[in-house]
Amino acid sequence: MEQIPAWLLIPFVVQLLCIAILPLTRLGEWWESNLHKLYVSLVLGGGVAAWFFVGGHGAEIEHQMLYDYVPFILLLMALFTTTGGICIKGDLKATPLTNSCILALGYVLASFMGTTGAAMLLIRLLIQTISQRKYKAHTILFFIAMVANCGGILTPLGDPPLFLLFQRGAHFTWFMGMWPEWLTCGLLLLAIYYAIDTYYYRREPEEHLAADHAEQVRVTATGLINILWLLCVVLSTMFINKTYIPQMGAEDAPWYLRLLREWVFILIILLSVLTTKRKVRQANDFFWTPILEVACVFVGIFATMTPALMFLRQHPLPVTEPWEFVYATGALSAFLDNAPTAMVFHATATSLPIEGVAVAGVSEIYLRAISMGAVFFGALTYIGNGPNFMVKSIAEQSGIRMPSFFGYMLKFSLIILLPVYILVQLIFL
Repeated sequence: MEQIPAWLLIPFVVQLLCIAILPLTRLGEWWESNLHKLYVSLVLGGGVAAWFFVGGHGAEIEHQMLYDYVPFILLLMALFTTTGGICIKGDLKATPLTNSCILALGYVLASFMGTTGAAMLLIRLLIQTISQRKYKAHTILFFIAMVANCGGILTPLGDPPLFLLFQRGAHFTWFMGMWPEWLTCGLLLLAIYYAIDTYYYRREPEEHLAADHAEQVRVTATGLINILWLLCVVLSTMFINKTYIPQMGAEDAPWYLRLLREWVFILIILLSVLTTKRKVRQANDFFWTPILEVACVFVGIFATMTPALMFLRQHPLPVTEPWEFVYATGALSAFLDNAPTAMVFHATATSLPIEGVAVAGVSEIYLRAISMGAVFFGALTYIGNGPNFMVKSIAEQSGIRMPSFFGYMLKFSLIILLPVYILVQLIFL
């Protein structure tokens, strides 16, 4: 294909700036509408698509939207719907220890039911638990980092980039070998959170602590049929792919066969909706708004980042050392979707000599570095990973004031997460 001109990256930059800046301007109220987010995405993404089709390269953008965006959003929607139908109600005493235990549970579950599944399963319980607290936002921020991102590094089910690396030839159990990085990162973040929450807990007004103590409610769970549907999502992700069904990966395979797994996701979504009582979802404060926000925002991101990813393939970054792969993959994963970013750097690693053990066609140490960068650094911004936006949206619907796009980075990710990631990298790579 002809060289991608640098100016074609402008729509992607504009898309990111809209997400970051518009909420802070007079247009903030206008931007809150998902329909308006969709307008912006369609205008910017449509312009990029038009350039590709006019230039005779429509297959590139078609592949990105049909075989990357559609699977991405349907997987998130399936996890969002099934876990959103499991209503875990309760109001525990929101001590630093209790909150830390919820974060730790989510951190473990993230690798086995996906970061989206774990986040949607526990976010409402966490919000109910901290509802009487005055200082809440920091708890949601750590939840995004730990449950919606870092916890998912142990299996291909945990995060989309790992599943793509699994499809490239990494064994399912290979990712379990990253348990030292997983454990170290988790313990560091949990310790920092406990210290911060203890500080805020001591500053809580007495009336808030009294209400938190008086309004405790034991934990109950309903809508448990969705555990079955969640298991179906997990098994579909594992086994409905070209590894087990080679016809799905054939060059002449029709689009509906290539998207066989996504048809199953749609069926699971419908079954979850039909078999879950409406009052269960109502009790769970379940709304479609968070997943619709992700769908509207990311349709623009996927379309406009297509030339950005192709530009990087044509002008590869000069990375050769494992630590460079961590930060290069991580930096782009924070602003691009981490799944295609991982693929770009996997392709870069295939051009380097294999030293030591080879996994998925590259040196094992490079694959560890790419995995760390893609999964961990997805928490550096709200757009680094799909669940980030959903958690933020649910928290805001519950009345929790969350930091802006830049506020999230300046007040949290750059001063807390990034030092932890650097330390983990220095220890293991």
